[in-house]
Amino acid sequence: MARYELKLPKMGESVAEATITSWVKEVGETIDIDDTVVEVATDKVDSEVPSEVEGTLVEILFEKDAVVQVGETIAIIETEGEEGATVDAPKKEEVKPETVAAVEKTVEVAKETVATTIDTSSSDRFYSPLVKSIAQTEGISVEELETIKGTGKEGRVTKNDILSYLENRGSQPTVAAPASTEKKSVPQSAPAPTPVSLSGQDEIIEMSRMGKLISKHMVDSIQTSAHVQSFIEIDVTNIVNWRNKVKNAYQQREGEKLTFTPIFMQAVASTIKKHPMINISVDGDKIIKRGNVNLGMAAALPDGNLIVPVIKNADMLNLVGMTKQVNDLAGRARANKLKPDEIQGGTYTVTNVGSFGSITGTPIINQPQVAILALGAIVKKPAVIETSEGDFIGIRHKMIVSHSYDHRVVNGALGGMFIKTLKEILESWDVNQDF
Repeated sequence: MARYELKLPKMGESVAEATITSWVKEVGETIDIDDTVVEVATDKVDSEVPSEVEGTLVEILFEKDAVVQVGETIAIIETEGEEGATVDAPKKEEVKPETVAAVEKTVEVAKETVATTIDTSSSDRFYSPLVKSIAQTEGISVEELETIKGTGKEGRVTKNDILSYLENRGSQPTVAAPASTEKKSVPQSAPAPTPVSLSGQDEIIEMSRMGKLISKHMVDSIQTSAHVQSFIEIDVTNIVNWRNKVKNAYQQREGEKLTFTPIFMQAVASTIKKHPMINISVDGDKIIKRGNVNLGMAAALPDGNLIVPVIKNADMLNLVGMTKQVNDLAGRARANKLKPDEIQGGTYTVTNVGSFGSITGTPIINQPQVAILALGAIVKKPAVIETSEGDFIGIRHKMIVSHSYDHRVVNGALGGMFIKTLKEILESWDVNQDF
């Protein structure tokens, strides 16, 4: 019998590790090609790891909740073949020279990143680059790092170990630093959280893994960006009337349900093309102007959390293409079927707070982007209608949009002009156009 090593596959750009959430197959079970063996979770999305061979699962190398690095062997599958042989994964396509060059460049960047982390060469313990990077960022010395209890293989300190330590760092005993005549600044410990009083009627609910990640991401964004909001009211009566007129024929011809979301997303993509300096990121004291318009679309999950799938090159899609993308990503988001790459690379985000009845909201910027748009609920309002024969009062469909942007790099003029242009695009919608 031959042995096949099932490795943790690459989970997407910048994802270096994953947490094992559950083993779908148990030792002794028969496995077919493409059968899901294990479910894993990253800080981006949950995924399934399928088998590339058929055989019998004979060994599981990591328990549930273990953190595994990409490329590590996580299980052994016994297959038909010569005894003692090792089965290779199916042959991949020949690697192109430009791909090799890109990988070499990535390695060089990684080396530079590692060079900026703390030096643990004097320690007998192994620390992953991620753990050392976190320690460097949080001002944890090698001596303090040595005191952290590790739950990983052979007592290694995992990402969860160091993050858990940081949460309770204020209550940890201080580790004496080596004597030195050189005066150094000591990083201040975060204040201990205020204790919460409990009564007999209270219920303690553990935050989900995704909930914890979202919480940290939101706090980090507030601490990074100077949030400012601009608001504008848009008359979407023409769009409402047009959609009501064509939605049945649209679904019959295209096989897709026409909602307001793809209409608004297409308008946002067109607005970004007119104001490209909203499609940027900040890297230290440098501004990165993005070459692609990749729209993030906040989608609600059944458990109440949000996930942001990304519509790549949204400015190149017509309404039919945008509708197919929106419906596909929203459906698979609710079913937890998104791939890691489908929630990465966004350059601007849109969230629909109106789906919950809110007339507006002030969303937090999705880092490393610099702006996010909130679409409010569409409501009927009495409004003044200007005509060549005079003004009169009529019932119109109105929507308030809120634009949150990073005031470090986006001033009020750009932030306000962006939604003014969006208003002009939406209010000029032709009710007689085809689809």
